[in-house]
Amino acid sequence: MDALRDAIRSGRLSPGTRLPSSRAFASDLGIARNTVARAYAELVEEGWLTSQHGSGTTVSRRAAEAVRAEGLRVRRLPARRPGHDLRPGQPDLSSFPRGQWSRAVKQALHAVPFEAFGYADPYGRPELRLALAEYLARARGVVCRPDNIVVCCGAAEGLTLLARALAGAGVVSLAVESYGLPTHREALRTAGLRCPPLAVDGGGADVAALDDMQDVGGVLLTPSHQFPTGVPLRSDRRAAVVDWAGRTGGVIIEDDYDGEFRYDRSPVGALQGVDPERVVYMGTSSKSLAPGLRLGWLVLPDRLVETVARQKGETEATCGFVDQLAMAEFIRTGAYDKHIRAMRAQYRRRREQLVDAVGRSSPATRVTGLPAGLHVLLHLAGGNESAAAQEPAWRNLAVEGLALYRHPEVDVDRDGLVVGFAAPAQSAWPAAVEALVRQLP
Repeated sequence: MDALRDAIRSGRLSPGTRLPSSRAFASDLGIARNTVARAYAELVEEGWLTSQHGSGTTVSRRAAEAVRAEGLRVRRLPARRPGHDLRPGQPDLSSFPRGQWSRAVKQALHAVPFEAFGYADPYGRPELRLALAEYLARARGVVCRPDNIVVCCGAAEGLTLLARALAGAGVVSLAVESYGLPTHREALRTAGLRCPPLAVDGGGADVAALDDMQDVGGVLLTPSHQFPTGVPLRSDRRAAVVDWAGRTGGVIIEDDYDGEFRYDRSPVGALQGVDPERVVYMGTSSKSLAPGLRLGWLVLPDRLVETVARQKGETEATCGFVDQLAMAEFIRTGAYDKHIRAMRAQYRRRREQLVDAVGRSSPATRVTGLPAGLHVLLHLAGGNESAAAQEPAWRNLAVEGLALYRHPEVDVDRDGLVVGFAAPAQSAWPAAVEALVRQLP
């Protein structure tokens, strides 16, 4: 029946077309005549066919109206692709290590136990949790055991799970930086948490203000590289927020979204290493490999592990076991470290080229942001960059104004264009830089 409906919708069977008799059709298909007769009868009842004694069965004229209506429906056009992709936080997908990843998938499937094909473990595959515990300790200074890790579908799902767990434990308010991802604030609000803002200056978030905030049970920070302003959390403030958590029992959520990519010195170690029982470490492969893998992880204090994992349930959607096992193999063999080193060198060159091109073409334009991460801030002569970002020429570059990331309760205190330098493919990068500098005053 579905095949006949599709043939009528597509126009392959036009209104008035006479169909074979049920006996002949059944013989052609090698099925029982009663099966064809029942299908014809149902399609007649639905209005797709008409049947009269002595005239056989034909495609209904009413079907023509349905086909025309189908053709007149408004089709949603795909989003227009920008001329050059300079969005922040986007890696160079053309540099994804396909060969190494394929080998990791093959090896993982060769060795996988049969039980891995069942419902997913809400904690994540033990092979990946073990590999992550070793890698994070070595590369980011994270202190944990595999049992402290919950694997999730990217950082967004991880934050959602954690927010639900905290809300269920009685937390009503969680402070956030005055500039940050709107999706993070939305995840917290959806869980029922209020999100008062902490001012951000040249030393990162002003964590001293936590002492004056009522009912705040935690804080979400990007201490290694504040997003999107690009400053690190100053050392005295790192110590101060850990002290605050110790005094109040509050939870610190550390979003280490691009902690591997620092270009002027070794990456700053994770805040979690200072106090593993007060800091939740949130990481992802979205910037280092590809967001499409949907691989993220939470490193949790002992008291939160079971509570957070319980938010997922036994059958809730999660990242597939094949990608988890491949990631574990990728880390175990050293391929992940090798890829990070290669991309760090590539992104360093791009950042230098971008800063140099801006300096030569528009000396009045300032470039700010720590030499780290995958984006910089441009400050144009005359300001009002967020308004400029809405102009067609700038939108064709897919840059964003700083206003997009400003907390709605914060007054305008600065502006800038948030320009990513990682997303274009290697072959497209020179043209992207040229297109950018052409727009500078």
